[in-house]
Amino acid sequence: MFETLRNAWKIEDLRRKLIFTMMILLVVRVGSAIPVPFIDPTFLKAMVNSTGNLLGYLDMLTGGAFSQATLFALSISPYITSSIVIQLLTVAIPALERMAKEGPEGQERLKKITRYTTVALAVLQAVAFYTMFRNSQAVAYTTGVSGVLAAVTIVGAFVAGSMLVVWLGERIDEKGIGNGISLILFAGIVSRVPAAVGDMIKVLFDQGGIMWLWVPLIAIVFLAEIAFIVLMNNAERRIPVQYAKKVVGRKMYGGQSSFMPIKLSMSGVLPIIFASTFLAIPGTIGGFLNLDPELHPWATAFFNMFSYRSLLYAVLYFLLIIGFNYFYIAITYNPIEMANNLRKNNGAIPGIRPGKPTSDFITKVISKITLVGALMLGAIAILPILITAMTGMNVALGGTSVIIVVGVALDTVRSLESQMMMRHYKGFLE
Repeated sequence: MFETLRNAWKIEDLRRKLIFTMMILLVVRVGSAIPVPFIDPTFLKAMVNSTGNLLGYLDMLTGGAFSQATLFALSISPYITSSIVIQLLTVAIPALERMAKEGPEGQERLKKITRYTTVALAVLQAVAFYTMFRNSQAVAYTTGVSGVLAAVTIVGAFVAGSMLVVWLGERIDEKGIGNGISLILFAGIVSRVPAAVGDMIKVLFDQGGIMWLWVPLIAIVFLAEIAFIVLMNNAERRIPVQYAKKVVGRKMYGGQSSFMPIKLSMSGVLPIIFASTFLAIPGTIGGFLNLDPELHPWATAFFNMFSYRSLLYAVLYFLLIIGFNYFYIAITYNPIEMANNLRKNNGAIPGIRPGKPTSDFITKVISKITLVGALMLGAIAILPILITAMTGMNVALGGTSVIIVVGVALDTVRSLESQMMMRHYKGFLE
């Protein structure tokens, strides 16, 4: 990866794109340090640490901007939610499905719908978070003219900051390198590494003793996890495809052999996002209720079962990742359409008849690959939870973070390599 970056830096055009991308990411990090008026971040940090995994997950996505109540506190979370919702609706609503198949024009119209949905979700989230801040006494003014001014300022700043981040991400798509939204997410997660290391060192000095023995083990586990994610991202099942020969005039076309790649990690990190958000709802509700363990022992015990340090949370998390992985693959990949496209192009899988037998074979292969990929993804996700339960160090969100960081890094390197190939700098890749 570093060799690819070094070689890309030698090319003037790519160097300008890299500099532009880094400057945009710098602007995002500066915006993540500008505080929003009328909010006390001390109350907010305590709330993030006490209300379960949802706010902690949002704080991870924003690179710590949410717990500090900064301008980019919402960051790209409304855009991610909007993109997922529109993608799911594209399968369920025929009009959106037709729009997605209309080529560049249809894709541009879907992008506009996604942006409008992002604005609506950003407003909804900003109002919800303002209400939560006001109830927890994190807002300086809650009544009168000052209260209205505080509400308008907080909601407006959050919505404007979120849309500005989305706009900056789109500028990276146009003039930079890689996917802008993914790189902003990457930069936010990486920016939290020093703070996370500091928290781990603090735990080590506070508890001492046997805790120091966990340090090399955790380092080895995370290095192995990174290697495992790289292997999972590159792994694929190749279904052989043979194209029939056809004669046009005096020339013969087709007849070549190819393959249909089925990636092991087809759904990426989306099942983890779905599962963690779903499981975080009970813990977040319990945090908002602020129950007294002595007055409400049963309710407190129920909500504690959904703590990310509990065994039940790890088991449910693992099962939900598998379920959401199958769900996403089912709505994204259509074996019948894949079989029809093969037949239209005079292609066939050796030993499999065209039509329904081909679609059944592709369905069987995808089902097996999905199961293997889901088990591997679930294992990566629950491993940091188990480490947190054993050591007491807060690394429960580490699995999601590592998958996102490694995936974005690999995609960016591939983008650089493709840009270099387009410019005929083949020697740089050798």
